[in-house]
Amino acid sequence: ASHPPQGKKGGPEMTFFENSVFFGVAVSLVSYGLGVLIQSKRKSALFNPLLLAILLTILLLVVTGIDYDVYYDGAQYLSYLLTPATVCLAVPLYEKLSLLRRNFLAISLGIASGVATTILCVLAMGSIFGFDHAEYVTFLPKSITTAIGMGVSEELGGYVTLTVAVIIITGLMGNIVAPGLCRLFRITDPIAKGIAIGTSAHAMGTARAMEMGETEGAMSSLSIVVSGILTVIAATIVAQYV
Repeated sequence: ASHPPQGKKGGPEMTFFENSVFFGVAVSLVSYGLGVLIQSKRKSALFNPLLLAILLTILLLVVTGIDYDVYYDGAQYLSYLLTPATVCLAVPLYEKLSLLRRNFLAISLGIASGVATTILCVLAMGSIFGFDHAEYVTFLPKSITTAIGMGVSEELGGYVTLTVAVIIITGLMGNIVAPGLCRLFRITDPIAKGIAIGTSAHAMGTARAMEMGETEGAMSSLSIVVSGILTVIAATIVAQYV
């Protein structure tokens, strides 16, 4: 995997941390643990553990002057857990196969409409703000997983680093606002909740869907895969003809 550009290192007092391979892992886990603790005290969607972990990590690096490369060298080992974690998403889906068979048409149309809405919204935003080709294709994969989104953005000529940031922000927003939006629009069906969250907020949204219920988590897991495939196809076609 490629590394971010090299920058300044922290001061001499940070030598111990710079030489610690697992410094990034420790910071990530402690930050997330503090985020969970804060949310348990505040009971608010705004105090999302993942969002708090990101903010706490940024704050630590800025205050201490530790270079991002130092953090990244250790934190990258956490990414090795992404593949088995993604595979594990198939477990709740397998347990709900009968539900999938009974509602196959509705589920398929729901995911397809979600992908179409994402693409159309990006095109509308690009038209309003006058995006050029590289700018609007950067946003096309905003609602799919980072691994797929990076490949789509690079292939279509977008700005990959910006695509990653947009995908993370989209997932965070989905994780935070999903339950509230479901209540606001009176979406009570578990299948509809899962499809909506997974299609719009990929894995981060799916984490929240699993907290909402088994059916929501299973349908959201399915949506990640299907919406990713459909987005690759739709984004490629749109980038060629729009």
